[in-house]
Amino acid sequence: MLQVLQIPVWRDNYAYLLRCTDTDTVACVDSPEAAPILQELQTRGWTLDLLLNTHHHPDHVGANSELKRETGCRVVGSCHDPERIPGIDRQVDQGDQVQVGEQHAQVLFIPGHTRGHIAYYFAQANALFSGDTLFVAGCGRLFEGTAEQLWNSFQKLMALPPQTQIYGAHEYTLSNIRFAKTVEPDNLALQVLETQAQALRDSKQPTVPSTLAQELQTNPFLRVDQPEIARALGLSGAPPAQVLGELRARKDVF
Repeated sequence: MLQVLQIPVWRDNYAYLLRCTDTDTVACVDSPEAAPILQELQTRGWTLDLLLNTHHHPDHVGANSELKRETGCRVVGSCHDPERIPGIDRQVDQGDQVQVGEQHAQVLFIPGHTRGHIAYYFAQANALFSGDTLFVAGCGRLFEGTAEQLWNSFQKLMALPPQTQIYGAHEYTLSNIRFAKTVEPDNLALQVLETQAQALRDSKQPTVPSTLAQELQTNPFLRVDQPEIARALGLSGAPPAQVLGELRARKDVF
């Protein structure tokens, strides 16, 4: 089994410790800051073996060097961006496998947010670590890629099993839902999600992970191929990538 420990860091980031229960092999997905990660490792008596980076932004690789120095872990990152992944030991690309003990992650190349963004999909555990590409009811900004690239990336993620749990890297759910409701105010699944998410945050619980099935019902960025989304943006008949670009532009100033 793959044990997933979610660590809130900074204002709204999440880091994840992953432990193969058969072998005690431990990986960390992204490194916003070292202290909380090192504390959790010490508390549980775990040794960090791997650091799996999704992309180069400082709130995802900022503690790479310290974690590597303190634990001796090996750093895995995108072959499309190695110069911006501190301490990188292994460069990976679409279709490569990363082994965490007996658990195997498939690497998915999903550019758009950045030019080299990757995700880690653990099929045995039904778990996707999507970094800043996919959030609950939202997605990351197009900092370095195009809407066409991001739509292609989404299609890779949408092809995963619907029960896949989506572990995004930020707690943006409530603000994402507020924006999504401006596009689909009559989406009943979105209304239910808002109620559930608000209750979780009121009790200081994370809204992450979600499931792919939920995202396909509620996340407007995965629904840009649906006529109602294009119509809401005044883009009826436009290709999905164009709709996605307009939707992301509106979210940027929301």
